[in-house]
Amino acid sequence: METMSRPLVRVLGQGVRWATSLRGGGSAFPGLFMEKLHPGFVAEELAKLPRGVVVISGTNGKTTTTKMTVQLLRSQGLRVFTNRTGSNFVRGVAASLLAEMDAFGRLDADVAVLELDEAHAVHFVKQVQPRISLLLNVMRDQLDRFGEIDITRRMLRQVARATTETVVLNREDPRIAGLAEDLPEGTAVSWFGLSDALRPMFPSDDDMREGLRQVDPGEQDSEVPSARRPDADVVLEAVNARSVELNVRGTSHEATVDLYGVYNQYNAAAALAVSLQVLGDDADVPALVAELGNVTPAFGRGETITVEGKPLQLLLVKNPAGFRLSLASASAQAYATMIAINDQYADGRDVSWLWDVDFDSLREGGVDVVSGVRAWDMALRLDYDLVHVGEVEPDLEDALTRFIAQSGDRPMRIFCTYTAMLSLRKILGGMTHVAAI
Repeated sequence: METMSRPLVRVLGQGVRWATSLRGGGSAFPGLFMEKLHPGFVAEELAKLPRGVVVISGTNGKTTTTKMTVQLLRSQGLRVFTNRTGSNFVRGVAASLLAEMDAFGRLDADVAVLELDEAHAVHFVKQVQPRISLLLNVMRDQLDRFGEIDITRRMLRQVARATTETVVLNREDPRIAGLAEDLPEGTAVSWFGLSDALRPMFPSDDDMREGLRQVDPGEQDSEVPSARRPDADVVLEAVNARSVELNVRGTSHEATVDLYGVYNQYNAAAALAVSLQVLGDDADVPALVAELGNVTPAFGRGETITVEGKPLQLLLVKNPAGFRLSLASASAQAYATMIAINDQYADGRDVSWLWDVDFDSLREGGVDVVSGVRAWDMALRLDYDLVHVGEVEPDLEDALTRFIAQSGDRPMRIFCTYTAMLSLRKILGGMTHVAAI
């Protein structure tokens, strides 16, 4: 940097980004280039944004909640920068900045909304203090990466303590809610949450360990005792097939949320809560609620791809709670079902969490194909729950081809870990149109 001006480094970084894009990959490499030659690049550029930086983190739901938040804010007229490729570490954000800047180094944005992995968020907030942060949950996910669950909580605590204005917290997750007790003076807290009737549908990690009963949406009128919880700006009151009832600052609203899985309906409440904080007095609540109906799934999160004239849904699964909620979101008999489990670093090496998932709902319809690196482990787990498995094929391409051919007239769904999802999308891209990430 002593011999090269910062504008020149930025131009070179954009050139590197352009060259790597021509080769069809290397999305984070331009960010690594900037990290080495201009370490302060991300902090300097994000400091120019008039509405600051919003960080979204937690074990589950980051990608979908970030996508929802970006769309809600844009619908209100804000120009939003985001790391839309999911490169959720500092060099990934740098690469996204290079991609969005014009030839003169200008970023056309009012606010940044960034999805950050828990571990990378700790390093990010040392460089960039978020104005607002949204912390979703702490679940037993990829513990071989981060260690005990309380280590993950401590990572999110550092994000909360670095936040300068408002931390938006999930009041139903005790580890997240407890972060409110340890914030710097002057940092406000906002909450999102669930009605008492819905709480058993969304167990926290502690709830799952204690065996809290889960209920079907049709049971949500039953009374579930609960301790006094803080008042929330946004409360998910009830869920239906494609709509939700929300209480927003004391006023009831009905919204369409046309995304697979009740967990995405809870993500909608979180996105609405953080959007209210970003917009402040400028928020048009009815318009925000209406915009929820226009949100489409993030890649692999209930994303529907049409192949051979039939819909195929990709459903990312990472931990017991997420898998359980995905299974509960639709009748097993209505779908041809495939499960693909890998154990790469991004998935988590330890797949023992599969034994904490109840697969009884798959008994009647069965599972057509099981695939991935840990296909035989998954098949064994299903066998213990008396779920019939039609075929075990570790090779994802062979498995997908057979699955599609054998699905008949049924719509298809694939439950998959992260790297399996990326591989399946690439394979599907050779068969049909698949939206770019």
